[in-house]
Amino acid sequence: SGRATHNNDHNRSLSLSRMLPHLSEKFEWISLQKEVRPADQPVLATAGIRTFAEHLHDFADTAALVEQLDLMVSVDTSVVHLAGALGKPVWVLLPEVPDWRWLMQRPDTPWYPTMRLYRQGADKNYDPVLSRISADLAQWTPKATPGIAPPPGAAPPQPTDAIGWFRL
Repeated sequence: SGRATHNNDHNRSLSLSRMLPHLSEKFEWISLQKEVRPADQPVLATAGIRTFAEHLHDFADTAALVEQLDLMVSVDTSVVHLAGALGKPVWVLLPEVPDWRWLMQRPDTPWYPTMRLYRQGADKNYDPVLSRISADLAQWTPKATPGIAPPPGAAPPQPTDAIGWFRL
């Protein structure tokens, strides 16, 4: 999540322990969280998720890390907007009544063509959303960046299978 003081944080955020069972072990998970909440710290320390919090000083640092990811999975945060602006694939978990920018009842956004929206239902339960993401991750495969040719004699670039996680 973003700021714990955000007026809708209680609706948009998830604990890492709630998200962890849905994270496929076929991927390397990267935390983009600059400040990890106290309840998530022991979970993060033992979950095998890489974190770079001590290296994230500003949005330029975060953007550099986001550029290395194949996919970002997150609740609605400023980093979601950053990744969308960078053209990275992003899957966003949204509460039943999201911020106005996400519009209503659509799986995409006109502002970020690489973004997929996963919305809570009227029950305000994230479990079905997490199940849909888990199922989609089972079918998802990273794609190499189009239009970037390797230097002569070098092997073509390979996807890293790294997926970002930002305070779920």
